[in-house]
Amino acid sequence: MAEGEPVTVGAVRRAAVLGHPVAHSLSPVLHSAAYRALGLDGWEYTAIDVTEEQVAGFVEGLDESWAGLSLTMPLKQVVLPLLDHVEPLAGVVGAVNTVLFQPTGSARTLVGANTDVHGLVAALREGLGDRPVGSAVVLGAGATAASTLAALAELGCTTPTVLVRSLGRTGGLQRAAHRMGVAPRFAVLDPASPLVAQVDVVVSTLPSGAADPVADALAARTAAGAPAPRGVLLDVVYDPRPTALSRAWAQAGATVVGGERMLLHQAAEQVRLMTGQVAPLTAMAEALEAALAPSTART
Repeated sequence: MAEGEPVTVGAVRRAAVLGHPVAHSLSPVLHSAAYRALGLDGWEYTAIDVTEEQVAGFVEGLDESWAGLSLTMPLKQVVLPLLDHVEPLAGVVGAVNTVLFQPTGSARTLVGANTDVHGLVAALREGLGDRPVGSAVVLGAGATAASTLAALAELGCTTPTVLVRSLGRTGGLQRAAHRMGVAPRFAVLDPASPLVAQVDVVVSTLPSGAADPVADALAARTAAGAPAPRGVLLDVVYDPRPTALSRAWAQAGATVVGGERMLLHQAAEQVRLMTGQVAPLTAMAEALEAALAPSTART
């Protein structure tokens, strides 16, 4: 739906998050809360398990009641050939997490967008305020790392350091960085490196548990009397909540932004794009917190 064209209250519209696996997704919690708050009684949002091999047929079979799709891994790149148009940001990042169905006469246009960058920027702003970002470290080199490079560039840092477990698996991220016009430095991740404590922002895009050695090293430095990290940490993982890295960061006296805040903000942008209405952020945040309580989060 085009921006500025709000939907009719009560209209029957459908949206869903696709992925494999996807039953654990909290996207239905966020989007359904938004629909309730906006009074969109005819809207529904579900989670549907779709594999890479199934996605083309699934998308082709959707009728005119569909407004949009959210995509999780492994579909963020696979969907690209199926789209009629890819928004520039999604194109340079190389990942689409949102598909919009826009009517064009008797047909429809499939538009690919990326709201992960918006979610990262908004979440980091919660910890940074208006402070500029001059230096940053990114942990990991996957699809979320590419969105992170775009977010950091928007915040003012075009030369972050990317720490990875294997330099041989950075080709995709290096190509994405080239498309963005940013110049990250790549290095092998050393958990004991003090670098993470010396930059304005650290974003961990590593899977659950993979950043634990960094957390252990930080805790050891803190116990030995080392200064607190001076930057803001965003760990995109929130299962468990807090992660070991987030806990060590907070115990060192530094600022942590939970990964669920990125999830919230990217979903809010999806709601805006799909419905044409400003997302009810407070209602969505309350629903997310209720779903995550007490601390047994899902991704």
